[in-house]
Amino acid sequence: MKQTNVKPADGKLGIMVVGCGAVATTFMTGVLMTRRGLAKPVGSMTQYDKIRIGRGDDKKYLPYADIVPMAKLDDIVFGCWDVYPQNAYQAAMYAEVLKEKDINPVKDELEAIKPMKAAFDKNYAKRLDGDNVKDCKTRWEMVEALRQDIRDFKEKNGCARIVVLWAASTEIYVPVCEKVHYHLADLEAAMKADDREHVAPSMCYAYAALTEGAPFIMGAPNTTVDIPAMWELADQTKMPIAGKDFKTGQTLVKSGFAPIIGTRCLGLHGWFSTNILGNRDGLVLDEPANFHTKEVSKLSTLETILKPEIQPDLYGHGNDEDTQYYHKVRINYYPPRNDNKEGWDNIDIFGWMGYPMQIKINFLCRDSILAAPLCLDLCLLSDLAARAGRYGIQRFLSFFLKAPMHDYTQGEEAVNHLYQQYTMLKNAIREMGGYEADEEID
Repeated sequence: MKQTNVKPADGKLGIMVVGCGAVATTFMTGVLMTRRGLAKPVGSMTQYDKIRIGRGDDKKYLPYADIVPMAKLDDIVFGCWDVYPQNAYQAAMYAEVLKEKDINPVKDELEAIKPMKAAFDKNYAKRLDGDNVKDCKTRWEMVEALRQDIRDFKEKNGCARIVVLWAASTEIYVPVCEKVHYHLADLEAAMKADDREHVAPSMCYAYAALTEGAPFIMGAPNTTVDIPAMWELADQTKMPIAGKDFKTGQTLVKSGFAPIIGTRCLGLHGWFSTNILGNRDGLVLDEPANFHTKEVSKLSTLETILKPEIQPDLYGHGNDEDTQYYHKVRINYYPPRNDNKEGWDNIDIFGWMGYPMQIKINFLCRDSILAAPLCLDLCLLSDLAARAGRYGIQRFLSFFLKAPMHDYTQGEEAVNHLYQQYTMLKNAIREMGGYEADEEID
């Protein structure tokens, strides 16, 4: 490893997860089983991927931990908040993602992870009905209670550092409001005034994490840290933020497949995507106000890869205004599938002389199995970024996220092209490792 300015990953890393459902318990169980040598962390970039450093005769391909000082799995301590009081073992069994034989070897460790009371507002997730909830009069009280939870957890577990990860449900859509969300002072005033319309519970978690010196990761499509007031707070506290929405199944396919159409200069008439899933996430998304939050994040992917203004002949047709291809996204709650969601994509393309063709993609995936390695990578890489002195929006983590954060106030566009995102990730690792960030993004 080269000399870098990144602080070493000494001591324990506390990962505090908002939500103790299918994703969180699959993530925790997998990490605990892996460090006992009973499972493999398949799908995790930080554990498996190798990056080229140097060129020519100096060229080497190294795992991340040989380039930068990464926290070890043995040093992770888990904590969580949830509206349901069940411990992580009970929650993992209830989720039915993993088989009992893959949970029982770490039963004792999982049973010790008991959810703290959640900062919760039923108006933001009407389908959830748990009673393990903080009794807070205002949003500001929520912030103070969560800050205390983080301090207590850190002290009790002897953690050197904390990362806070949102792996809870999608909240109802909160449109960005300039009067509340553009300046930190306005957001704080809204929290103190208990403005429940503009301040989601998730914003209280993010505010608490950042002020307690913990990076915050938004794994749902919530507006939470995707507002200038939170960017201001992240700058002030010198903390990394990342979001939003884990890129697991259908959007991963879209961000990887759309570049094939674009690179090959084929035309697109329309792309119809639909999903069925039956876990708690699906239940919450069955509420139209919550689905709208998800829809906004899923729709943004394609439009930044296949652009009508750059290639009007190829992408300038399809909808009523005849300005762009037709793009539709649907999610349907279907309990029999539980966590095993299924995504169908129907893609209507056209080729030489405008002749139509079709592509069908049917992805039978397991939501939490795909999300768990992302949780690990996002936590380890956010912790790395904090030790490297990187703060604010971590664009190099876009690879893991459906609707990557970007400064829309300055007209910046998110990078959704999977291979460009991967280049950003590799360059950031190289740079933090003291090597040249030598790959072009084009």
